[in-house]
Amino acid sequence: MDLFADPISPNLLPRDGDCRYVESLLGGSEADGFYQRLQDEIDWQRDRVKLYGRDIVTKRAVAWHGDAPYRYTYSHNTKIAAPWTPALAELKARVEAASQATFNCCLLNLYHSGEEGMAWHSDDEKELNPRGAIASLSLGEPRRFLFRHKQDKQKCEVELGHGSLLIMRPPTQEHWQHSLPPMRRVKGQRINLTFRAYAA
Repeated sequence: MDLFADPISPNLLPRDGDCRYVESLLGGSEADGFYQRLQDEIDWQRDRVKLYGRDIVTKRAVAWHGDAPYRYTYSHNTKIAAPWTPALAELKARVEAASQATFNCCLLNLYHSGEEGMAWHSDDEKELNPRGAIASLSLGEPRRFLFRHKQDKQKCEVELGHGSLLIMRPPTQEHWQHSLPPMRRVKGQRINLTFRAYAA
């Protein structure tokens, strides 16, 4: 892979973080192939989370994979990592080469349409290495992705396209939240893979 064929963007954040965007880590037909393989290989499950004191079953489906059976807790929900599938192992190697970072786990989300999104949050759970990068690979329908500074609420936006990679390095999670806002005009599905460094 020629990393210089699709250069990493300048920092998308004005301060207090480091976030870079690779528009086409995977070409169109290659991205299509991985999208279908993940649909077939992953045991997608809807999440049960506690939100504002209520137990909720999410519309989106999720999966958690890693080098070992790591336990990962968010929104009062604990998952145990399944082994890498062949497609995930290939994608992990590609993402590590592009980001020049090492990852040992991955959280996957399947959004069935633009009506499904993700509220404001930071990926700062205690299980994750606070000095580790997070690399977010997108497959399927393009979606808006927003950043919001925790102090003055300044916002930044990027569109995450099919086959693109977003790399968030420290101290981004400390100072910024991010969200995937609903886009009701989007009818197709999107798979998001966030490769992470579990503090094993």
